[in-house]
Amino acid sequence: MSLIPPVHGLRFAFGILTVLPVRVTRWDRDTARGGMLCAPLAGLVVGLCAAGVGLLLLLLGAGPLLAAVGGVAVPAVLTRGLHLDGLADTADGLGSGKPAEDALRIMKQSDIGPFGVLTLVFVLLAQVAALAQVYDGSWARGALASVVAATAARLALTLAARAGVPAARPDGLGAAVAGVVPVRGAVGVTLAVTGGAAAAGALFGTYDVLRTALAVVASAVVAGLLLRHCVRRFGGVTGDVFGGLAETAATTALLVLVLG
Repeated sequence: MSLIPPVHGLRFAFGILTVLPVRVTRWDRDTARGGMLCAPLAGLVVGLCAAGVGLLLLLLGAGPLLAAVGGVAVPAVLTRGLHLDGLADTADGLGSGKPAEDALRIMKQSDIGPFGVLTLVFVLLAQVAALAQVYDGSWARGALASVVAATAARLALTLAARAGVPAARPDGLGAAVAGVVPVRGAVGVTLAVTGGAAAAGALFGTYDVLRTALAVVASAVVAGLLLRHCVRRFGGVTGDVFGGLAETAATTALLVLVLG
């Protein structure tokens, strides 16, 4: 494993995980490793943008529901909808009940099947409803929820790219980043994100420290369970699986923040 300048990892993370005008100048395993370790930083920027739009809508007189719609729409726009598309394709593949090869072929098709449509509808409804409820209680906590959810979503990508998790196909984004992150690095990033979320929650009180930290941990656990199931069903990860994991983690984080 060779050392590369951190800027290449940052470029990789923002270049493949956002629509921000960042040019990826290197595409190799070392750069992918740095990029996936930096994935939560891309999530932090996406979350801050989502929080900014939500707060702007509130400032302009919108209610919590419209602010939540804006907060959910921003991450979709900043990722070209790829994570949502991956979620739908993963749902179709899992719901098909077919062997791995056939399921992967279904996931690669351009259309979205009934399992994908239903999953998209319920996930987006859950995200908007949860974020609206948080905004209804506190504009500041609503903004924090957007940031925590987006960051936790990208943390799920870091964990899915850890060593020992194979790629389901020999090509594509999944193959490019599968297994590039050392387990120790994945643990370190998880602790950093959890600690950062807890520190942000401390601005609101002791209970919010626990709640925000729990949101990150729960999102990682739920996404990990989905990852394990996908690896068992498909033989590894794909770009679609990464997208599904991100949306699953974001939804879990929001649900924990509102149910808490």
